[in-house]
Amino acid sequence: MRGTLRPVLLLCILPAGFFIAFFLAPMAVVLIASLTTPKGLPTLSHYVRILADAYHWNVLWVTFRISILTTLACVLIGYPLAWYLVRVIQWRPWRRARLILLVVPMFTSNIVRSFGWMVLLVRNGLVNDGLIAVGLIERPMRFLGTELGILIGLIYTLLPFIVLTVGNALAKVGEAVELASADLGATPADTFWRIIFPLSLPGLMSGAVMVFMLAASAYVTPALLSGGQITVFSMLIFQQYSSVFDFNYGGALSMTMLVMTLALVTIAGRLSEPRRT
Repeated sequence: MRGTLRPVLLLCILPAGFFIAFFLAPMAVVLIASLTTPKGLPTLSHYVRILADAYHWNVLWVTFRISILTTLACVLIGYPLAWYLVRVIQWRPWRRARLILLVVPMFTSNIVRSFGWMVLLVRNGLVNDGLIAVGLIERPMRFLGTELGILIGLIYTLLPFIVLTVGNALAKVGEAVELASADLGATPADTFWRIIFPLSLPGLMSGAVMVFMLAASAYVTPALLSGGQITVFSMLIFQQYSSVFDFNYGGALSMTMLVMTLALVTIAGRLSEPRRT
């Protein structure tokens, strides 16, 4: 019995050590810093300062509003795109080529992609020129320094997470399920809403959670595309650590952001669970 358990324990040591060293230990350091003064005395003043200041609540609202809108947009765009890749494209080489085009930008730095969008979104950039050319607008729009500009950058960056998770879920739904549904007299719309969509919902929810978490914690894209006009919570945290050097207050901001984000994700998960009758 001991001989069979030893290899399992040895295999668990490395990932457990990695998890402790690079997740639990830094998290504990941030938590302890948020609950102490610069002199090491215990205090809750940092959290009182955050919760009692309307400015922090406003920044939180802006952050979560952008994150929620990003998640909704990625879901609305990503699900049809995943359906197209999995169900419409039948030639596998062409499908692989499309997947490569989808994934390749993920290997590029967020800084490079954000600078690229800064070039595209300026008043005389390609986006404004294209909108004017097709007659959607008469004069250049302002994208940089607005929430719309941040949304465009975040959607472009995070859309592959929805497409990949939903596509994987759709690929697991066999054709036999649809044929059986059709044999029972269901229309294609009924088959989708009653069978395919519920079966793909776990993949959709996991992708939506990833998009929301990444959008809420994003720093580079909002910082560059906001032009200093809009502040999100990650920018406040970075400011405390890099400019003010107030690690205690920065730790409190980090823990507040973490708790708020996890609370929203938990609520969304509970609401999406199927009701048992």
